[in-house]
Order: sequence, then structure tokens, then C-alpha cells
Amino acid sequence: MIRLLISSYILLFSFTFLAAQPERWQQRVEYTMNIDFDNQKHQFKGTQKLVYFNNSPDTLYKVFYHLYFNAFQPGSMMDVRSSLIDADPRVGSRISKLQPNEIGYQKINTLTQNGKPAKFEVVETILEVELTDPIFPNSQTVFEMNFEAQVPIQIRRSGRNNEEDIDYSMAQWYPKMCEYDYQGWHANPYIAREFYGVWGNFDVTINIERSYVVAASGYLQNPQEVGHGYQQKGMKLKLPKSEKLAWHFVAPNVHDFLWAADPEYTHTQYQAKDGTMLHFFYKETEKNKDAWEALPAIMDDALQFVNRNYGQYPYKRYSFIQGGDGGMEYPMATLITGERQLSSLVGVAVHEMIHSWYQMVLGSNESLYAWMDEGFTSYASNETMNYLRLQKRIQGEAVENPQLRDFKGYIPFLKSGYEEPLITHADHFKTNRAYGVGSYTKGSIFLKQLEYVIGKEAFKKGLLRYFETWKFKHPNANDFIRVMEKQSGLELDWYREYFINTTYFIDYGVQSVKGNEVILNKIGLVPMPLDVLITYQDDTQEMINIPLSIMLGAKQETFGNIPFRIAKDWFWTHPTYTLSLQKPVKSVEIDPYFGMLDVESGNNKAIQQ
Repeated sequence: MIRLLISSYILLFSFTFLAAQPERWQQRVEYTMNIDFDNQKHQFKGTQKLVYFNNSPDTLYKVFYHLYFNAFQPGSMMDVRSSLIDADPRVGSRISKLQPNEIGYQKINTLTQNGKPAKFEVVETILEVELTDPIFPNSQTVFEMNFEAQVPIQIRRSGRNNEEDIDYSMAQWYPKMCEYDYQGWHANPYIAREFYGVWGNFDVTINIERSYVVAASGYLQNPQEVGHGYQQKGMKLKLPKSEKLAWHFVAPNVHDFLWAADPEYTHTQYQAKDGTMLHFFYKETEKNKDAWEALPAIMDDALQFVNRNYGQYPYKRYSFIQGGDGGMEYPMATLITGERQLSSLVGVAVHEMIHSWYQMVLGSNESLYAWMDEGFTSYASNETMNYLRLQKRIQGEAVENPQLRDFKGYIPFLKSGYEEPLITHADHFKTNRAYGVGSYTKGSIFLKQLEYVIGKEAFKKGLLRYFETWKFKHPNANDFIRVMEKQSGLELDWYREYFINTTYFIDYGVQSVKGNEVILNKIGLVPMPLDVLITYQDDTQEMINIPLSIMLGAKQETFGNIPFRIAKDWFWTHPTYTLSLQKPVKSVEIDPYFGMLDVESGNNKAIQQ
């Protein structure tokens, strides 16, 4: 009775505050940038006006900018960090070999605050600015700068002349204000890992030689002045006679701005069912032509699936742009390499597009919580690709559990000794493998396993609730878990703490089956609720859920025609648990549908001898 009262209280508490929106202040920016690009020297000069809104309760005496291109110089932190024992082959020793005309740089020529010169110092990829006027809480200030930059040869994400001969992949190309949040400044030197930014509005004009087609974040403001397929039917072009065209883009409420340029881009458009205009920019070849022509309709189906299951995409445009060194997400656009067969092209396009939900709109701090972006995106990508297979949009067989491959693939790594806790800052993992497998694969498993803990219906509703509750607010790990607690009515802090803060593992086993009695044992240190499939001697079956006492409740679930019931709690401190049943048992199986990351599934099943 006490248990029922506690569970009812938690559910009542959840429903009472269902509409409550957590408040967390956000800094805000308004960029106006104009650059003049020299494609012969691969350099550009620019002006930037930045209106910075301090919505924090703190008075700021310094601010910091990222200067990402400065990482592409011999001896940089990124250069040295790229010598890990399992170095990313896309980087390796390439930075150390760059010549002066191949490096990247961003130089600040002048900087003012509210019209007065500001003192500043460049420390490789960070610009440190001593303010002339403190920025008081709930006030704003205006920074204006003149800067110049050189685009490095393409090594990692950004640069010129990638392996598929795309001229410019312009990511991390401008001096970008660092984020200041409830944890303080996040002015992390760039070593090729993650990004974190301030939401705001971007107004960007790119002056570049007239033969180029430019793709970018945001909405093009002057299609009649640049042409290149952007013009609408009946629109009269007003192309200037100058050697350069001025491409003017506006991107509202985003935390970064990407552009790319190549004179041989093919540009197509496709209006999705929800009204979103999808744009595709690629260099057409015999190898990729059919794949890129098939991509738009498939991505429309993918977009609608993601909207239904993870939240509504809030913008009216998205661009898939050939460029970069694989796949990399940005607001309202992605860079993807394009010389691919259809299934591969769809796979990278789906994954990078879904980052629009978990990185571009929710915007968790990737440096601190890479798994909340990469892992959640990987989970949703697996589900979306499985849906596309089910709909026969791409080749391959749909499966019941599209996350199962990640579960089975992660176990050998977990046993390898290289695993590090996901609470580790992205820049400070010892190996690339620990960062990559942990952030992508374990982050994906974190979600699928949570579905096992709280039940499919609560999990599905919880993902949508998470998006609606925390969009544009930079949620952290506890914010996510609290949403799931409210949705399920269960206590879940233990789950986050074990799975994210430690490298402990799950291992349960069947110790014995005798007559009507089953004894289970907990071998690993991570406690979990258990689904146990009992097959009786008369061949009837029953699924029994054994909750953890620290959950303060149990999930509600269905297993087709198999009866389901909830047993008494298992105290996480106790190494064994006894099930006393009403009929003689034939066999027992723990977690028959592979819902949890049990490292030794071989001991999960036993038959009464």
C-alpha cells in the first residue's frame, strides 16, 4: 500500500507540473558580417558588428571569442593533440606539414566596444578581450571588429579543396563569441572536437567571384542578384556587372553560421510535406548522379518521421551541401562528402540532419555532454534508417531492434579496458576510440536502455516532451533525466549516475532453477530492473518485471500475448533475488529482447534439469 501511495504521489506531482517550463537564462547575439573573398589567395577581409545581450545575473568584465582557423598551424594544440596513439587519420601529422600559404589564420586588426578601442590578446584559438565597459546584467553592448583570415587546406571539417575537389567548406570561419552560461565561460581551445555556441541572429554578406555558387545556413535575401538556381519562376534577375556577387543570407535564432562555395555546384530544391524547403548542393559525377537525384524524396520521408517522433523542426529551410571530410552538422545545413552510393548518402544525410534536433535546437554543451548530442542523434538515426528500410525507401531489411548492433558492438570495447566515463570532457579523453565509441554508441545505448527501464510508451512521450521543454535552452544530463522522471513517474537519478559517471558494467545471471523456485544473481555493479521470461512445464509463459526499490515504482509494458506482471522489488544492495512461482518452471531467461547492456548474456538463460 505504501508503494502504491508513493507511486501515485509521484504521478500526481508529474501531472500537476506537466505544463511547467524550466527557466534558464540564455545569452544572445546579433551578428552582422560582411566579407570580401579573394579566391586566388584563399583569403578574405571582413567586418563584424556584434550586439551582445547579457541576460545573466552576472556583471562581465571580459569576453572571449573562438578563432578556430588558428588551429591549422604547425605546433598548434590541435596539431599536438592529433598525435594520440589512435590519431584521426584525417588529421594525423598533416597540420605539422602545412606551408605558410596552406595554414589557416584569423587576425583581428581592430576591435571596439561601444565605439571605444578594447584591449585584446590572441592566445592561439581564443581571443581574450578586456572590456572597456563592464556588461551589467540584463544589458547589451556592441562590439565592432575588422578581421582577416586565410582558409587552410581542408584537413578537418573546414578548409579549401577537399578530397572531392569542393573549393570551400567554410565552417568555423569567423570570430565567434564563446558561450557564457550558468557554469561560466566556455572558452575551450579548439583541438578538433566539439562546439558550443550562443543563439542569435546572423546577417551575413559574402562577396565572392561571380562564377561561384554559395550554399549557406539561413535564407538567401537577394536571389535575383545572384541567380544560380535560387530565383523563383517569373523573377527577373538583376545581376550586377561587377566581378563579384554579394550573397546576402539571414539566419534567425541559430548558434553558428556555415557556408560553402564551388563554381560547379548543381543546386536543386524540394518542398517537404511539412512545408520545409530542402536544398541540395553537389558536384555531379557519373558515380553520384543517381544517388543525389533520389535523395530529396527520401529525406522528405525521413524529416516527417523525425518530426513525429522527436519534435517539429522549427525552421523553414535545410540544405545538404557536398563538402568537408565526411559529415558535419551546422544550423539549417550540413556538410557531407558526396561521392557515395545511395544507402551511404542517405545514412550520412539522415545522421547530420538529426543533429538539428539535438545540437542545433536543444544545444547541449557538446564538450561536456557529447553523448547527449552524438549519442541521441545516433539513436534517432538508427530508428529513422530502419523506418526507411521498412518503407522500402532504401535497400536493406528492417529489424525489430535497430539498436541491437550497437549493444553487441559495445560489449567488446567495454571489456577492453579503454572505456572512460561519459562525464569526461570531450577534449580530455585519452583516446579517440574512447571518445567516439562512448559518445556515439554508449550515448545511443543510454536511450534504448532507458526505454527498457521505463517502458516504450513513457519513453516515446518523454522524448517529445524533452524537445518541447528544453528547446533553445542548453539542457544538461540532469535536465533530461528529470523530464523522463516526470513522464514515467519513476526515480531515475541512479540510472544517470551509474551509466554516465562510471564505467561499471551490468551482469545478471540465473543462479538456479529448482521446482517452483528461481534464484537470480547480480554479478556486475550496475543495478537494473529485470524483465524475466518464465516458461512453465506446461509450456505457458509469463513475463515478470522485477523493479529496483530505488526506482520507487515500476514500468508499465506489454509483450504481445505474453502475460506481464510486476514482482516485489530487488534491493540494489542484495546480490541475489528469489522468485517463488505457482507452477513448476521449465526455463528462465533474463532480458530475452536484449533491452540492457548485459556483458555476459550467456548466463541469462537456464533450463531446469
